[in-house]
Amino acid sequence: MDVNFDLTVIWAFIIAFGVFAYVVMDGFDLGIGILFPSFKVGEGRNRAMNSIAPVWDGNETWLVLGGGGLFAAFPLAYAIILPATYPLIVAMLLGLVFRGVAFEFRWRDPAHRPFWDLAFSGGSFVAAMSQGMTLGAILQGIEVSNRAYAGSWWDWLTPYTLLTGLGVVAGYALLGATWLVWKLDGASQAHAYQVAKRAAAATLVLLVGVSLYTPLLDADYWTRWFEMPNVLFAAQVPLLTAILAFLLFRALARRREAAPFWFALGIFLLGMAGLGVSMWPYVVPGQVTIWDAAAPERSQIFMLVGVALTLPLILIYTGWAYWVFRGKVGHEGYH
Repeated sequence: MDVNFDLTVIWAFIIAFGVFAYVVMDGFDLGIGILFPSFKVGEGRNRAMNSIAPVWDGNETWLVLGGGGLFAAFPLAYAIILPATYPLIVAMLLGLVFRGVAFEFRWRDPAHRPFWDLAFSGGSFVAAMSQGMTLGAILQGIEVSNRAYAGSWWDWLTPYTLLTGLGVVAGYALLGATWLVWKLDGASQAHAYQVAKRAAAATLVLLVGVSLYTPLLDADYWTRWFEMPNVLFAAQVPLLTAILAFLLFRALARRREAAPFWFALGIFLLGMAGLGVSMWPYVVPGQVTIWDAAAPERSQIFMLVGVALTLPLILIYTGWAYWVFRGKVGHEGYH
């Protein structure tokens, strides 16, 4: 029993790490796509896209780890969550496909570049919105009967999921803008500073809205956040978020380059901590715990060996790619 407990918790943290790594790394990629129409046609858009050209496809490795890990380590949760969010998952994948194709074809098909720019931006928005709404659909609760999804096709579409979707769109836009502040210079960087301030304000407003809405969804959420002694721990999350938000706005006002991106990442990390406060130890809130959904012990051990071998390699080549392409983006108009 102790071994099962330890393995299950380890796998929960591995998947949480994979999801956070995806949100961080592909988040600023998607954010640049969301902000793409605000940049001037020509050098502004080309430099914005060049800032992620060496890393964008590798960043999506973490989506495979998060989704594949959920399927392998928590098959029951996978079997419940996917049918409840099929339209959102399909929309996300289509958005990522359009975005990836547009990324390549806008350089090789200049005659139709406006169309590919639209596909890049639209695909990024759809993917981000779908991810946020999927999170909202899980948090608001999934109807389960006999270890299977028992809801309707449209249960995922509610005011709450729209709010969480917009929150993720704004958050990704903030990551994208602060990344461009770090990687660009000149007029493009000045524009990135402006949109970063707007994205930061929108992110914080929507974050507060989601934070106030979530405890009203279920009495268990209210207990976790506002009743003693839980509130003594939970209150640290919004407090630290407020401190990082202040530091973020101050860094943008002082024209810091790298600091805004790291402060934005800190806000996302605290958002992940808040998600843990709300959900732990459930993977389907109020219905299925991580132990209920876990794969057999032997399967977890087998997969853990594979992850122990491959995860360090992924981290090494990812870090190497970012190191090789460090510094400001040049003014060349190619990818």
